[in-house]
Amino acid sequence: MGKLILGIDDAGRGPVIGPMLLAGCLVRESVERELKSLGVKDSKQLTQKRREFLEKVIKEKAESFEVVILYPEEIDAKNAEGTKLNELEALAAAKIINTLNTGKEKIKVILDCPSVSINNWREFLRLQIENLSNLEIVCEHKADRNHASVSAASILAKSQREREMARLKKIYGEEIGSGYCSDPQTKKFLEKNIKNHNSKGIFRKTWSTWKKANSNSEQKKLF
Repeated sequence: MGKLILGIDDAGRGPVIGPMLLAGCLVRESVERELKSLGVKDSKQLTQKRREFLEKVIKEKAESFEVVILYPEEIDAKNAEGTKLNELEALAAAKIINTLNTGKEKIKVILDCPSVSINNWREFLRLQIENLSNLEIVCEHKADRNHASVSAASILAKSQREREMARLKKIYGEEIGSGYCSDPQTKKFLEKNIKNHNSKGIFRKTWSTWKKANSNSEQKKLF
């Protein structure tokens, strides 16, 4: 059967609209090899159609999986408390580990590290984990490219992020775009609707993109 591997990765760290997600995918070594042969790789390198197909395969073959959704209001509230995004991601990763770790078998946990300082981030993460006795914690940059288990987690997170955005589009229209700060459509939606939807919980108000759009809106009002 082989050793258990838990890959963890995020989706939606940067957007000004919509949630950030973290997913964990628990698989056997043999299944990780199988997923790699099926073309499981970093979700950004796959089309949406391919991601949706592979998501079903991953969920069927995984021992277990877990997805944590962090909505804009929670991200902003934690930010206001002084919890940075990297720390918030570590807290969400620990929640996944604590949920999926039964303590019965050894698990190699591989995470795509969001911080420049891998050691500091790993130590912060370790402090949030309830039971470390059976865990090997590995934090790497670009782990989503180097480990199929992390790639699988990135696919689960990205697919759920796309469903969350599809839900928002049904409410606010296609004009909302991808939600990313670099998306011209999203920028236009933000500038046009920053006051209309200010209390709807869809914007990350601690983001500089939102602050700039809000400042521009206030200046227009003055003139």
